[in-house]
Amino acid sequence: MKKLILGFAVAMLSVSYGAGMAVAQGPAGAGAAGASSGSSGSGGHSLNPIKWVKKDSKPASDKSDAKAEQDKKLTANLQAQGVLAPNIDAKVACDNFKALEDCVAALHASKNLGLDFNCLKSNMTAVLVSADMTSCKENGGDKGVSLLKAIKAMKPDADAKGEAKNAEKQAKDDLKAAGA
Repeated sequence: MKKLILGFAVAMLSVSYGAGMAVAQGPAGAGAAGASSGSSGSGGHSLNPIKWVKKDSKPASDKSDAKAEQDKKLTANLQAQGVLAPNIDAKVACDNFKALEDCVAALHASKNLGLDFNCLKSNMTAVLVSADMTSCKENGGDKGVSLLKAIKAMKPDADAKGEAKNAEKQAKDDLKAAGA
């Protein structure tokens, strides 16, 4: 009998607690219409995070075509300046760099200072390229270094800061001209 009374008491407490929670929510429809329309209290903006993500109107094939065109323009521009060899594509030369701007700046610094681009690339990306690396000075670490530090390591007598700034400006100009 005690078990029956205890069970009944627990059931009654559960029902009364649930009813209290329902009353705390207010009457159904009080403010619900305004909240669901998104106009009340949110300044007209959706509270749904899915709607915050901008949908891209261009298909992926258009993007890849535009990127390929930019790569062609950049390659032609760099080859015309003598920064990039005629038989090498900019995309291939820049394959281990995180940022295209860093790669183009390294190409300019390599030409301006007479440095081996593969050594400079290896120092900046910390990735050994397949070319002959015997003439390169090791940067001493497994992390890539900035263009400034790579220039200092490879040519200590050069004005590394000025040369790095100059190469970075040339890279920005080239990327702007290519539409990248």
